Amino acid sequence: MRYFEDAKQLWKTHVPKSGQADTVQGELIRAVERLRWESQNNGNGNWDEGFVRFCDFLEQTLSVTPPFDESALCAIRSDVARLRDFEHPYLEDDLYDRLSDRIVEFHRHLGRPVAHEHDALQYR
Repeated sequence: MRYFEDAKQLWKTHVPKSGQADTVQGELIRAVERLRWESQNNGNGNWDEGFVRFCDFLEQTLSVTPPFDESALCAIRSDVARLRDFEHPYLEDDLYDRLSDRIVEFHRHLGRPVAHEHDALQYR
């Protein structure tokens, strides 16, 4: 992970102890870490619509927004597609770390936190 300290700072400042984040950046980091934990610690045994919504949020937010070039966008889509294959949990850290690095790059590009409208259907 190239931006571990930056991702850690996003977590500390933008992810609440429970529930959804009030910033897009915080919700993105929360999504990646919830997906990581569910896969690595639960083998995706609790996989449900909440985790699908995390994947949707990651893909929709990161795949259509600069600063990423086409190669990076393809990698983001590929990584999220791999996470969607919940019957085969992804247990290594590299994929989650790549997505976290992209979130830091996204945050740096924006230069400021962006308000996140809570998803009434996201209960994870």
